[in-house]
Amino acid sequence: MKIPSVKSVRCAIYTRVPTEQGLDQEFNSLDAQYDAASAYIRSQAHAGWTLIRSRYDDGGYSGGSTDRPDPGGARHRSGGARHRL
Repeated sequence: MKIPSVKSVRCAIYTRVPTEQGLDQEFNSLDAQYDAASAYIRSQAHAGWTLIRSRYDDGGYSGGSTDRPDPGGARHRSGGARHRL
């Protein structure tokens, strides 16, 4: 019996909060979001999911506007790659 191959899926984590409130804390909402998302990605290792090293945090900018920095160059690094959200 042939074992089915697992397709590798590289996963990036994008975290966001709309205000700067609390971002100066040692552990903040961005950290909590990252921890939860990375735990989920690790739980899917059997399906070929792997976490990329880059971290994309977008702290202190409203989601209602696209006029904000590109966190970690995420848009540039994607290079037109297909994304699943």
